[in-house]
Amino acid sequence: MESFTTYFLLFIIYSFLGWLIEVICKLFELKRFVNRGFLIGPICPIYGYGVLGILFLIGSDTKDFLGVFLKSILICSVLEYFTSYLMEKLFKARWWDYSKRKFNINGRICLETMIPFGILGTLIVYFINPLFKGLVTKINPQVRLILTIILLLIYLADNILSFNIMNKIKDEIRKHHKDNTEAIKKKVSEWLDNNTILYRHIKKAYPKFKILKKKKEENG
Repeated sequence: MESFTTYFLLFIIYSFLGWLIEVICKLFELKRFVNRGFLIGPICPIYGYGVLGILFLIGSDTKDFLGVFLKSILICSVLEYFTSYLMEKLFKARWWDYSKRKFNINGRICLETMIPFGILGTLIVYFINPLFKGLVTKINPQVRLILTIILLLIYLADNILSFNIMNKIKDEIRKHHKDNTEAIKKKVSEWLDNNTILYRHIKKAYPKFKILKKKKEENG
C-alpha cells in the first residue's frame, strides 16, 4: 500500500506539472488561459502515465545517459500514439493532429514533440523524480493514505464525468453523420458553444479537432 500511495501521488504531481506546461505553452501562443486536456481538473494524465512508464521500465538502469534519453522518447511516443488512436476510436474524432509537421507518424506523434519527451524524461530520471519522491516519502504514511484516497476519488469522479461528456459529444457527431466532416464540425462546435462550460472546455482544449467518418461513407 505504501508503494501505491507514493506512486499515485507522484502520478498526480506529474499530471499536474504536465497540465501546467501545456497551459503555459498555450498562454505564450494564444495570450490567454486555456484549460488543457479532456479532464475538468488541472491535470493531464498522459504525463503522469508517461513518467510512471519511464520510472518502471527504466528502473535502476540509469548508467547509460543516452539510453535513458532514447527510452524516454520511445515510451512517451508510444503512449501518445496509442492515446490518440484510442480516443479517436472511442469518440470518433481526431483531437490533435501533427500531419502538417515534419517527421510525423500518422499525424499522431512527431519529432517536434519526441525530442522534448526525451529531454524531460532524462531530467525526471536524474534530477526531478529523486526530489519529488523524497518529499512524498517524507509525508506521514497515514496522511499519505488519506491524501491518496481523497485525490483518487476526485480523479475517478473527474474521469467518469469527462467520459460522459465525451460520449455525449460522440452522440452529437453521430446525429449529423450524413453531413460532410466540415459541416459536422461546425454543428458540433455550435452545439458545444451553446452548452455548459464543461462542454465548452473541450472545444477550447482541442480547437483543431477533426471529425472522422467511416470509410464506407468517405468512399460512398
